[in-house]
Amino acid sequence: MARKLMKGNEAMATAAIAAGCKCFFGYPITPQNEIPEFMSKAMYESGGSFVQAESEVAAINMVYGAGGAGVRAMTSSSSPGIALKQEGISYLAGAEVPAVILNVMRGGPGLGSIQPAQSDYSMMTRGGGDGDYNCPVLAPANLQEAADMIMEAFDIADHYRTPVYVAADGFIGQMMEPVEIIYKPKYEIKEKTWASNGTRGKREKNVVNSLYLEPELLHEHNVHLQEKYAEIKEKEARAEKYHTDDAELIFVSYGTMSRVVRGVVDKLREEGKKAGMIRPLTLWPFPVKAFDNPNCKMYVSIEMSMGQMIDDIRLASECKVPVKFYGKAGGIVPSAHEIIDNVRNFAGGII
Repeated sequence: MARKLMKGNEAMATAAIAAGCKCFFGYPITPQNEIPEFMSKAMYESGGSFVQAESEVAAINMVYGAGGAGVRAMTSSSSPGIALKQEGISYLAGAEVPAVILNVMRGGPGLGSIQPAQSDYSMMTRGGGDGDYNCPVLAPANLQEAADMIMEAFDIADHYRTPVYVAADGFIGQMMEPVEIIYKPKYEIKEKTWASNGTRGKREKNVVNSLYLEPELLHEHNVHLQEKYAEIKEKEARAEKYHTDDAELIFVSYGTMSRVVRGVVDKLREEGKKAGMIRPLTLWPFPVKAFDNPNCKMYVSIEMSMGQMIDDIRLASECKVPVKFYGKAGGIVPSAHEIIDNVRNFAGGII
């Protein structure tokens, strides 16, 4: 389709259908309500199925059922709703069922607020449910990226047989920008010979399951999952590097917050300061290789949360230089001038 001015939630829903999503299961929660509203009509028109489930728990288990049958399935929610889905997401990971989970983040903890935030970083990148597992997490900063990453998420999910998050803070869901939606498969789309979709008398039945009662079998399954996650780390981690070649102070930010930080870097560059930014496009796997910056004297994590990304930055940089933090929660977006004024307090010798 040609470029069209769209609201973020509408753009991401449209992109999901373009990527072949045939089942959407959801439950209302701000600030993503436009997605199930849009899907309630668009899925029918595209030959798919829409169900407003009785709860978030029900919705994620419906995704498990549809995904286990080999159908491209998706759910969307916002922070407290995603928290309720964690058990089902762990089942998806354990059973290796592809799924796309869109989180239009709001402030927390608990019910928090309906304002945009980035406070679900730890929940998405650290598992959240039980057991040893990870899910790829894609983090768009504008609506074109949001649409592209939704389509990519379906391909990654099918290719690796894994649930995939798209982490879109509330601003991404609510803002409007021009978007062009063209689906170009990232990987070859293969027949899902593992799916539990009826034998038709031509093969043995498939079992989609995350229960392993024999300890050795469960151990072997976990080893298999870790081998898969190692491949994902090697092939899928990526970041945008902005003015980092000679940077002595490097900001690390993602999503909407990175748009503000780009302005911070530009302002400091105008002053002759050697500032740059690393923008993770994947929150998991974290783009470790982007942190090979020999000139860097300090990293500063800028987030719409209370510093959940700091540990990943420390690990990626091997604690070779200090890692500092500035951010706000509750839907407050720090301005460029506010960030600069606060960062000068602990990085005055650099900027």
